[in-house]
Amino acid sequence: MAVSRGKKSEKVQLLAKELETSTTAIIGTFTKLTVAQDFALRKVVREAGGKYRVVKNKLAAISGEGTKVEGALKGLKGVSAVAFTSGDPVALAKGFAKWVGENAEFQFKLGIVDGKLLTVEEVKALATMPGKEEIFAKLLFLINAPAQRLATVINATGRDLAVVLGQGVEKEKFAAA
Repeated sequence: MAVSRGKKSEKVQLLAKELETSTTAIIGTFTKLTVAQDFALRKVVREAGGKYRVVKNKLAAISGEGTKVEGALKGLKGVSAVAFTSGDPVALAKGFAKWVGENAEFQFKLGIVDGKLLTVEEVKALATMPGKEEIFAKLLFLINAPAQRLATVINATGRDLAVVLGQGVEKEKFAAA
């Protein structure tokens, strides 16, 4: 059954609105994906802070015009699905890659992060990177470590003096003659 021109225009506008704020997109293809698998994939993408759409290639290219993910949506062939987010690209890639590892029906085509096109290998490499929270935690540890060491050294002098005085009192070295 053919889709009317008005319906197509409505779909293009809806997708364009969603893609306006997106900085990351991962595009893939699937064969024989069951409804349960599709539901699970959509859930994984939502948990990573993204959205997932099965798209018609020409409509996706039109929708992506003027957005940061435009390059990824041009020239698509075959059945295509796109997951996109304006949040953490690593979280989306990790969730997606984990799901794809368990479901061979889906394969990556390409990705785009902040206007840079990624190959399938680069999308998989993105999935192995630490997430924003983990990077922030490591950075805060590195910033905090010198201060912790300095506090330990400063406290060590007083602690050592107290230990020496305590040992002197125990052995009655400070007794008056």
